[in-house]
Amino acid sequence: MNKKKPKKPSEGIRLNKFIAHAGICSRREADMHIKIGSVKVNNKVMTEMGYKVKPTDEVQFDGQRLKAEKPTYVLLNKPKGFLATTRDEKGRKTVMDLVANATKARIVPVGRLDRPTTGLLLFTNDGDLAKKLTHPSTGVKKLYHVVLDKNVNGQHLQSIKEGITLDDGNIKADEVSYVQGASKREVGIALHSGRNRIVRRIFEYLGYEVITLDRVLFAGLTKKDLPRGHWRHLSQTEVQQLKML
Repeated sequence: MNKKKPKKPSEGIRLNKFIAHAGICSRREADMHIKIGSVKVNNKVMTEMGYKVKPTDEVQFDGQRLKAEKPTYVLLNKPKGFLATTRDEKGRKTVMDLVANATKARIVPVGRLDRPTTGLLLFTNDGDLAKKLTHPSTGVKKLYHVVLDKNVNGQHLQSIKEGITLDDGNIKADEVSYVQGASKREVGIALHSGRNRIVRRIFEYLGYEVITLDRVLFAGLTKKDLPRGHWRHLSQTEVQQLKML
């Protein structure tokens, strides 16, 4: 009886996955860049979507040589005064200064926190996961501790629960309440929206000034044992939980 020859394992990884692992973008976005000719393999434009990158191949994206990196995940407890961007033309401090020693991989922040806002900010070179966590359909939960300039009216909390209309549409909190054991100037608010400055705009709309804003939970990750200004690598269990969202 003739025995079937075992199949040889396929060499290399798909080009779109290689680009995603280099921290450029998600695989879906990589397909678009491949299609329009932004990617070269061995100095030739590569538009073959299923091409598999071999260890000897040289891949370039917009003229820059790429290197596949091990997926890396870093969590920062951001202090105020830092921009959540990879670079700033005005030379202001960015969150990249805080995670400079975390890894040699090319990580970028997932989503944003404005300059005065503190709290949890995730960094990764996993383009697929970053895309997933910032896409509105994923519904990633974010919990904030807000300190206002005056006591918050209970009716206003109810309005936030039921929904208010801002200039870019309706918004309502998943949860909102006074912080237990604190004054009525302190509120906890949970949202899944990623709209720009959304927490500040909610309270400004209702006539309050936000004194401090701190993100204390992001996609199930917390600030436990992570002092302000410090970072840590995610555990394998935490990474798997994020991928299951």
